[in-house]
Amino acid sequence: MSTLNIVDYMLPVEECRAASNQWKASLSDFSKIQKLIPTNYVFNISREHLEWMKGFKDYKDFCAAVGIYRDRLILIFYPMNNDGVKIDVKEYPYSFLTEMEKDLRLQEIQEYTLIRNAVLSKDLESTEKNANMGFPISNTPILEQDKAVDAIERWRNQGMDWFYKESRENQGSGIFRKFFVPTADLCLSDDGLAGITCSFGIRYNDIYGKMLVTLIFISFRENLRNAELGAESISNTYDWAKPCPPICRIPDVEVGGEF
Repeated sequence: MSTLNIVDYMLPVEECRAASNQWKASLSDFSKIQKLIPTNYVFNISREHLEWMKGFKDYKDFCAAVGIYRDRLILIFYPMNNDGVKIDVKEYPYSFLTEMEKDLRLQEIQEYTLIRNAVLSKDLESTEKNANMGFPISNTPILEQDKAVDAIERWRNQGMDWFYKESRENQGSGIFRKFFVPTADLCLSDDGLAGITCSFGIRYNDIYGKMLVTLIFISFRENLRNAELGAESISNTYDWAKPCPPICRIPDVEVGGEF
């Protein structure tokens, strides 16, 4: 994953506000959205972005606000305090929606315990043998890999259909302006974290009774035990973020006006 100059990827708050307002003004314009969002593009969150975010890792949520900057779609990451209020600083990290440079590998590892039983009679004769599989015994990924792949593929194939429908209903008022991201999903306490690729996805929400767009985070970790041997990084999928609208929280009453 390429290294970015964090100085070039921090946006002053005034420009964050302008970018957010540009996206908000474009929500009813399907032709503009279609040009801005190729459904096979992703956001790359670099190690430098993540280092900045580590300064706020004790808070439970971040927000990823959508904006338009230099005629390109961006995500702007800002931390929120435990009351859900944006923490004010002079500038925030942002990431362009961009074409992937290489294939994206999702890896899910589950560990199992094989239990083998043998019974010997009092005459030391084998009377019973069997084997049972106990699973899983380790921490499983928060987001199952198959669900992540399905949501990403649905976005790839149906993303523009979703925008077409939403942009014509109530002037696009149902289209996301931002996403709430649990800080735990960013793995900020992981010293081996090298970067995160973030993809849009579409999944059905039972509560709202419709398809919603989400963000899926795929983290890249260095294998610290084998780093000196140049071991390949491994990836794990993590939970999706909540889109706003419709899943908005007080005090974010004015959607898109957080800057």
